[in-house]
Amino acid sequence: MPSPVLKPLVLTDEERDQLERWARRPKSAQALALRCRIVLTAASGASNTAVAARLGITVATARKWRSRFMAERFDGLTDEPRPGTPRSIGDDDVERLIVKTLEETPADATHWSTRSMAKATGMSQSAVGRIWRAFGLKPHLTESFKLSNDPLFVDKVKDVVGLYCNPPEGALVLCVDEKSQIQALDRTSPVLPLRPGLPEWRTHDYVRGGTTNLYAALDVASGHVISDMTDRHRAEEFRRFLNLINRSVEDLDVHLVVDNVSTHKTPEIHRWLLRHPRFHLHFTPTYSSWINLVERWFAELTTKWLRRGTHRSTKELEASINEWIDRWNEDPKPFVWHKSADEILDSLATYCSRISDSGH
Repeated sequence: MPSPVLKPLVLTDEERDQLERWARRPKSAQALALRCRIVLTAASGASNTAVAARLGITVATARKWRSRFMAERFDGLTDEPRPGTPRSIGDDDVERLIVKTLEETPADATHWSTRSMAKATGMSQSAVGRIWRAFGLKPHLTESFKLSNDPLFVDKVKDVVGLYCNPPEGALVLCVDEKSQIQALDRTSPVLPLRPGLPEWRTHDYVRGGTTNLYAALDVASGHVISDMTDRHRAEEFRRFLNLINRSVEDLDVHLVVDNVSTHKTPEIHRWLLRHPRFHLHFTPTYSSWINLVERWFAELTTKWLRRGTHRSTKELEASINEWIDRWNEDPKPFVWHKSADEILDSLATYCSRISDSGH
């Protein structure tokens, strides 16, 4: 019997343009790009056998996508739903699990685990885990917060953020604080280094070798740090650190962002400020260390140098810290403040409204 005559595959200009774009676009799925080339080749008048030979595919594949496109046009180039086991967990079950996670707690615990939720809902642990991941729920995690009760909170936020975003001309803005009681810690056994397949190992117990206190002044504009280490952290040590800043900074007004610790407000410090009128103190709100950029620098020091360091004495610890600070100052990087005071206050107002409506 003679072969059946193929019905011509005719494309509109719009269809041809779309198929050509999909066929050559780098981000197109390879399967979709091949199907587009099959249709374009077939539209040129080639038979299914010729299409298969030209594109290196089987005749059945060429016949399938030619006929699918002729019947359904672009919709025919997508994959049809594959057969398989239907969903065993419906939308109502998912909603019930989410509501239970958010509004209830187990009788024998403060929070749900995948095991306890699976037992309470009749689902598998893996299903509970998948649903929690899909909705971003992590019942095992908790974070802490502290709201400032400073009556001048708004004014202080605007003052400090104003220094960051619009620093005064001809002046230097320094964020100042002390990291007190830094411990010189040595492990009771040697640290086992990192190896393929194994992390670094260290003993959980340690030997204390004394403490030191680090005073730091972070230049907001350049990221450069002025530092000093002392045995104690009293007003006297703070005054000595102010003298160090005074010697290090010449011919500029100096605006210092400091916290509300008592050693920053003693009569001795007041007298020092009167003798040095180019120095201006700007106090952060109480319980608001996050607004002092030097705290971000302290976090960098702790994470990269102190937390996993070992030091047998305060002398060794201080030398190690000075080494890290010297390396930092060789290529300082400023921490850029992005949020305005109004954005901070609006965010806080929104959070306070959530707390007020929580029912607690």
